[in-house]
Amino acid sequence: MRFPTSVKNNPVVQEAVRRLDALGDPRFGKTLVHCLDDTLARTIRPMPDGTAFVVTGDIPAMWLRDSSTQMMPYLALLRDDAALQDLLLAVLKRQFQQIAHNPYANAFNAEPSGKAHDPDDLCDDPWVWEEKYEVDSLAFPLLLAHRFWKATGRADHLPPAVRTARTVVSVWRTEQDHERLSDYRFLRPGGPPGDTLLHGGRGTPVARTGMTWSGFRPSDDACVYGYNVPANLCAAAALDGAAEMARHIRQTALAAEAARLAAELREAVARHGTVHHPDHGPIYAYEVDGHGNALLADDANMPSLLSLPLIADVSPTDPLYLATRAFVLSPDNPNWHSGTAAEGVGSPHTPDGHIWPIALAVAGLTSNDPAQRLRSLRTLNDTDAGTGAMHESFHKDDPHRFTRPWFSWADAMYAELALDVVELGGMRRHFTP
Repeated sequence: MRFPTSVKNNPVVQEAVRRLDALGDPRFGKTLVHCLDDTLARTIRPMPDGTAFVVTGDIPAMWLRDSSTQMMPYLALLRDDAALQDLLLAVLKRQFQQIAHNPYANAFNAEPSGKAHDPDDLCDDPWVWEEKYEVDSLAFPLLLAHRFWKATGRADHLPPAVRTARTVVSVWRTEQDHERLSDYRFLRPGGPPGDTLLHGGRGTPVARTGMTWSGFRPSDDACVYGYNVPANLCAAAALDGAAEMARHIRQTALAAEAARLAAELREAVARHGTVHHPDHGPIYAYEVDGHGNALLADDANMPSLLSLPLIADVSPTDPLYLATRAFVLSPDNPNWHSGTAAEGVGSPHTPDGHIWPIALAVAGLTSNDPAQRLRSLRTLNDTDAGTGAMHESFHKDDPHRFTRPWFSWADAMYAELALDVVELGGMRRHFTP
């Protein structure tokens, strides 16, 4: 099967470039086309079974989360593009296969090659690149499947999506009682502390709260506390979509179970995942353990607290979100950096003082101020080190000091923001209540 390698002639893209050019900076539209076309031309690998394998960029593996976000900008371009629709369906089909094979893995190989991020990991499955269990790895393919259905009206992927949802519900139910029910372990000897789980690979102890446990964050770093709050809210939104898809194909029992679990996750976050900050008032914590400990921070990777309107159906005008947003975008967040080149959210996953373009795009997409969204777009272009592409991170004082020269997830978030600025797409406009 041949998949499209360019969307520069797509009518939505052409109109977006025209509107972006009218804003007076030719970089805006040029970078949009580059980001969209580079993903299609260089990250997609057609497979013999009709699926599509998607590398994250300069790492030869397919992450469930990354491959979902890499496809998200194309949702706004699908209406009259059957070939692009088929590509997204092929990606979804691959993701469903991967989850069925190992729902605890976060990244996979294209073949059973045995290649792994670290051959000393406990997992020796030749299909698995890495078995860091992250709640968001299961949530994002369900979000993509639901949003594809809403964007196109096509329902041919709903039966496998619902089967996948059944697996996901089972895993998240098990991990609501991680200490007693879960057999999952992850050990990576000899690496940094954030690259393995403590206590024999089980992770730090947690009490049962109603939230579902995660070993690792979307940054692929180990959770300090086992309940990642934005991931749980993202999971609830994914379950809402799964319930709607299940009802559509008359899988009423699964629909009811998915809706019930979504409600439990939200209730548990309300009870255990919020704290009172002395300056910001009630805000979401980033992680909690059910024993009274909470991590007050946010990370650039999605799901993040900043991204809740994009991936968790949290209103961008919700008072609790706005207070949390004010905390995240301030020096009170230990991952906030401000320098001569830019200010924004970074991550312990990258060197100190580094800002992530993903977080800059999310800050724009979740802003209620159109002028702020435009400023975010300009900052992204100003900090690309003249490459015309987004990087994983860059130093707050010198954008030429960056990590990962090819990071397709960041390109996708630029595309989301650029389409949103000219009101032709974007996660914020289409998918928040």
